[in-house]
Amino acid sequence: MAVGYGGSEAARLAVRWAAGYAAATGLDLRVVHAWVWPVFTKNLGPVKGVAGSGLRHSAEAILAEGVELARSALLEATGVGAAGVEPATEPGTRPGVEPPTEPREAAPGDAAEAGLEAAGIERFTSLTEPEHPGPAVDGVIEAGLAAPVLRDAARDARLLVVGSRGLGAVLGPVAGSVCLDLAGSAHCPVMVIRRPSIPGGPVVVGVDASPRSHATLAEAVRLAGILGAPLHLVHVDTLRGGAREEHGRHARLLGEELLDHAIDEARALAPGLEVSGVLFGSHAAARELLAAAADADVLVLGTHNPSTGPGNTVSAVLHKARCNVLVSR
Repeated sequence: MAVGYGGSEAARLAVRWAAGYAAATGLDLRVVHAWVWPVFTKNLGPVKGVAGSGLRHSAEAILAEGVELARSALLEATGVGAAGVEPATEPGTRPGVEPPTEPREAAPGDAAEAGLEAAGIERFTSLTEPEHPGPAVDGVIEAGLAAPVLRDAARDARLLVVGSRGLGAVLGPVAGSVCLDLAGSAHCPVMVIRRPSIPGGPVVVGVDASPRSHATLAEAVRLAGILGAPLHLVHVDTLRGGAREEHGRHARLLGEELLDHAIDEARALAPGLEVSGVLFGSHAAARELLAAAADADVLVLGTHNPSTGPGNTVSAVLHKARCNVLVSR
């Protein structure tokens, strides 16, 4: 799994959540820092005569901080931490964090790297650790804007975790553009973290008649099992009280029938899981989902057509949700 880190409090919260999830699932954790400055300037090195200066050094320090935070959070969650990581002993280094390696040059003939080089962007990795039993933590710096960097780094990941970037006291709850971009374009599920997990808080999932709803429900069932949380299904029937145009044996399930079927499906996937459901009749799906998830730990949603973006409901929920939000694939 992958988690984005840029040094903000929202990013620190995301790393802590990701470390707890890695501890519960055994998934290795990769901390990813998107280094934007090479897009705009080539003056990345240190200032002459000023030790520890320069944009490159700053990016490496941010990544080192994120990796150290992930390892300490994993240690707290598991009681054993990331095995095989020895405290740093060199002057000026942080305990448990290896010094960054030198930038890795693009391999000859690599089309993707050649494109980066042509744009004046370089890519390198750092802060890897030896193989060991249990979750491993490593770090990656990639030059570029945050959304494409994180999307690329999580291409083969089981989950991508990002912080919800606020805009101050008034617009603090509003999701940033990176979250919205990734919600519609990432290749794996995206967890947007707003607050620490609420022990015992339910996982709420929106179900509907779309073909992707089954995968969304399965993702919610899996998450509820990992978190040890009850699962609460919400169906917003936008046609409730209106005309029903589909008939016959191949008609889609709607209303109470759809909700009951989804509850039965969730219980079949996880027989020991506490499952409940509620039906709303409304044209404002986002509003009803947000109300149902007011006290939730996580709200799980699916995108109907990822190729066209997250969709109106997902976008509205990401802007206003108070809980963590998982956008499934």
